[in-house]
Amino acid sequence: MASQNVHTFTLENFESEVLQSPIPVLVDFTATWCGPCKALAPLVEKLADAFQGKVKVGKLDIDAAPKLAQDYGVRSVPTCILFQGGAKSKQLVGMQNYDKLVQLVGAAQ
Repeated sequence: MASQNVHTFTLENFESEVLQSPIPVLVDFTATWCGPCKALAPLVEKLADAFQGKVKVGKLDIDAAPKLAQDYGVRSVPTCILFQGGAKSKQLVGMQNYDKLVQLVGAAQ
């Protein structure tokens, strides 16, 4: 079952949900056809639950928003980018373990 704490980011809501967020935001750039993305999804959901209220966590489908993927230099998926204060702060490319994701968002605390 998908976590209620994982947001869905789109081209339409990216500025308000990510760039204008008062708290750090982890964006999982993903694609429906991507096997490693599907493997990463439960870890992203676990992270969203663990950091609820401290870090906003969500997914962005690169096929639905190719311009955003291009704007942030996403060349392969999955790519997780941490945004702080409306700017790209850190990123991880490829399949990651849970500890790496915690380290990424923990840096924002």
